[in-house]
Amino acid sequence: MEREEIRIRHHGRESYGMRYRPDGTGRYPMVIFSHGYNGSWESAGGYAEYFAQRGIGCFCHDFCGGSVHSKSSMKTTEMTVFTEKEDLLAVFDAVSRWEEVAPEHLFLFGESQGGLISALAAEELQERLCGLLLLYPAFCIPDDWRDRYPEREKIPEETEFWGMKLGRGFIEGACSLDLFSQIGGYSGPVQIIHGTKDPVVPVAYSQKAAALYADAGVTVLEGEGHGFTPEGCRRVAGITERFIRDGLRKR
Repeated sequence: MEREEIRIRHHGRESYGMRYRPDGTGRYPMVIFSHGYNGSWESAGGYAEYFAQRGIGCFCHDFCGGSVHSKSSMKTTEMTVFTEKEDLLAVFDAVSRWEEVAPEHLFLFGESQGGLISALAAEELQERLCGLLLLYPAFCIPDDWRDRYPEREKIPEETEFWGMKLGRGFIEGACSLDLFSQIGGYSGPVQIIHGTKDPVVPVAYSQKAAALYADAGVTVLEGEGHGFTPEGCRRVAGITERFIRDGLRKR
C-alpha cells in the first residue's frame, strides 16, 4: 500500500487529499471519502488503509473551507453545502480520470455532513457511480438551521458554531435546502449506517432517506453515537467492504 498527497484545482480553488493505492498492478476500484463538519481527510485513515490492504483504493479529501484543520483552500466563512457539493463532483471527475482507477467502479463514502453532500452529489452522478455509502449522514442540517433561525433576516454575517466560523451563506443555503425532495433519485445501491445513540442526527432521518431510494439498506448499530467506537468502526469496515464487493459483482 502507498500513500500520496494530491491537490486538485477547480472553481478557482484547490482541494487537498490523500490517495491510498493498493499493491499490485492493473486497475482497481476506488472509494472517495468525504469528512464531516469541521473534520478532515484524516478521519477516514483507518478505513482507507483497510480498503487498500484488500485491493480497493481510497481518496480522502478535505472540503474547501470545510474545517479549521483543512489543507484545502478557502475560508470557512466561504464554505456552503453547495461549494462542498462542487468540491466533491470536481474530485470525482479528477479521480475518474486517473489511469490506475477503474472508472466504472467508483464509490462515494461520506460521514455526517459529508454524507449529506455525498447524497446530493450522487443525484448528479447516477450511472457513473457504483454505490453510495453513508455514515450517520447529517440529513438534519436543513431542519436544525431553520429551527435556529426561523426568521432569515436575523441570520448574522458570521456565526461561531462547533469550533468553526461560518458565513451567512452557509446558513442561508442550509435553510433553503429542501433535502428530501432532492435525494432519493440515485438508482444505484445505497448503504446507510447509523448508531442508535446518535445525539446529533436522529436515526429516523436515515430511515426516512432510505425509503426514498430504489435500492437502499440501513444498518443500525446498537449503542453507537455520532462517531463510532473502535468496535463500531470494525463493524463498519466489514459492512462497507461487503457492500463494495457486491457492487463490483453487479457491474
